[in-house]
Amino acid sequence: MAAVQEAEENMEKLNVEEDDDVEEKEQEEAGEAQTAEKKKKKKKKKKKPAAGSATTAPADATANVSGTDHSGFQDNESVFRLIKNWPDVPVKYTNPPTVPVHELYPDGHYPVGETHDYKDDNSWRTTSAEKRELERIEQYDYENARRAAECHRQVRKFAQSYIRPGMSMVEICERLEDMNRKLVAENGLQAGIAFPTGCSLNYVAAHYSPNTGDKTILQKEDVCKIDFGTQVNGRIIDCAFTVAFDPKYDNLLRAAKEATETGIREAGIDARLGEIGAAIQETMESYEVELDGKTYPVKSIRNLNGHSIAPYKIHAGKSVPIVRGGDQTKMEEGEFYAIETFGSTGRGYVNEDLECSHYMKNFDEPRVPLRTSASKKLLAHIDRNFGTLAFCRRWLDRAGETRHLLALKNLCDVGIVVPYPPLCDIKNSYVAQFEHTILLRPTCKEVISRGPDF
Repeated sequence: MAAVQEAEENMEKLNVEEDDDVEEKEQEEAGEAQTAEKKKKKKKKKKKPAAGSATTAPADATANVSGTDHSGFQDNESVFRLIKNWPDVPVKYTNPPTVPVHELYPDGHYPVGETHDYKDDNSWRTTSAEKRELERIEQYDYENARRAAECHRQVRKFAQSYIRPGMSMVEICERLEDMNRKLVAENGLQAGIAFPTGCSLNYVAAHYSPNTGDKTILQKEDVCKIDFGTQVNGRIIDCAFTVAFDPKYDNLLRAAKEATETGIREAGIDARLGEIGAAIQETMESYEVELDGKTYPVKSIRNLNGHSIAPYKIHAGKSVPIVRGGDQTKMEEGEFYAIETFGSTGRGYVNEDLECSHYMKNFDEPRVPLRTSASKKLLAHIDRNFGTLAFCRRWLDRAGETRHLLALKNLCDVGIVVPYPPLCDIKNSYVAQFEHTILLRPTCKEVISRGPDF
């Protein structure tokens, strides 16, 4: 603010000096009044852009020197419900983004997520020298996660710029995944997509991604959960938001969004998982939604949970319930968690249904001899490209493994690969979801995936 004011004062001085010069020139060249008048107008035209550039000098200077620009703003609020705009701030990206994230941060230091100090019995951690040293030791791991998180933010901003009614679900997913691969600089298991893009519609809560040939079109009346992940050296960012265009769903989305924020607020070192679930449910079920003249209570889906995350393992063993009555296991220092909540107008309970698209290799795969060459070939492809990360059938088709169904079924039958079919509440109900990844650092809690949008 002070820099802008000083620049304006300097420009005013320059303007006065220029006016004096013009007056002297007019006196000396009295016989050429018309020519002098033209020169005066010419100088005034130059003054206006100079004054304007002085007002925005800090931003423009940043753009020219560091490679940033003012392409940050993106209007989400006029399109989506409860998804905020991306603000107009200096950013390092083109719009749409074209440069991999790691090239924009050559020093290897990526933006830190939203941090929260621990409270009560853990408040001492904030200033502990010992805990700060532990963080320094783990810095490489944190930067991997932050790189993945920055990629996730830019990919979802890109996705929010084009997801509109009338698009096919295949196009929505493939455009998002192509951008994800580009920005994370996909490189085998070192960096890439963490799991298939979920775009579950309406009563489908999770694990729906279109298979090749799926003709489903996004409608204006749909409630679509966009759930995708990025990973760098095994550090997974799992983050999701709900797309809705009709304001009648606002309370449903608000319930899930506020419940997720409650889970984030209650999470922390030594927090009991069951108590977090009780707080989430209380927030979620304080909402109701009116659809077509009928009022529905919003229910937490009791058999869906948040979860801990380990390297190359999306579900690492601990579950964060979204209803009361869960176990009393405590969260621990250094753990990563996906805090996700699902609010439903249906029964609040999901079952496996519809055609399966998500698969994942068993982290503790049994040692089973495979008899067919097709199964051996497919397993080698999975080991090489996905390891223990989730994948979908579209990705197998994309890699040229177009005749994979029998081999994939064989791998599932022997327990090497586990299928994850779509999870559905009752038909004609609607489900909303919001999710963030958090890290319980020794000195504070970091919401790594936080962005301006949600």
